[in-house]
Amino acid sequence: MQPLAGQDLLHTQPRPMHWLATATAISAVVAAASFVQPPDATATTSHDVRVAQSSVAAPDPAKVTFPVDCGPNRLDVVKKVSGDLDHDGTTETVAVVRCHSETGTPPSGVYVLAQPTDPKAAPRIVATLLAPAQRLSVQNLVVKDGTISAALLGYSTLDVPRCCPDVHKSVKWQWQDGKFIQSELPAAMSTERA
Repeated sequence: MQPLAGQDLLHTQPRPMHWLATATAISAVVAAASFVQPPDATATTSHDVRVAQSSVAAPDPAKVTFPVDCGPNRLDVVKKVSGDLDHDGTTETVAVVRCHSETGTPPSGVYVLAQPTDPKAAPRIVATLLAPAQRLSVQNLVVKDGTISAALLGYSTLDVPRCCPDVHKSVKWQWQDGKFIQSELPAAMSTERA
């Protein structure tokens, strides 16, 4: 005898016991799977957390208001390099900025930027390595193994034309005892880097 349209056979209708048995079987499979792990599986460690933190994007200098007065001219970010400068597992950015000029070599400012704890906030300036008031320009900038190295150009007197710096020196900054310590590199290294 054929069932009428809209009727189901008794043995095909799910009963509460059917659902309970299905749920129990699925739970058993999930529980068993949690005990089976690849041989190289390990628990998360603080190193993993530091790696995750360092994968966060480096601070963007374009989002920072630098303490440089350029008058009617715009401020240019002429170079930026990133790295973990204080070995805390987060990435900082070193930004070289100067006032825009069509001629001459305006002095540079070198600032260290860090990400704020609030992801919506702008990066913050945590250190000024070189202020524009020091009247030096940055020729090159490198971050390697947490050390910031720069070749600096300047002028011995106000009589030296602004196109032709006559002072050349190389410096480095390293994080020590909670601050950046500057040291000058030997003259031989200064000419090699320039």
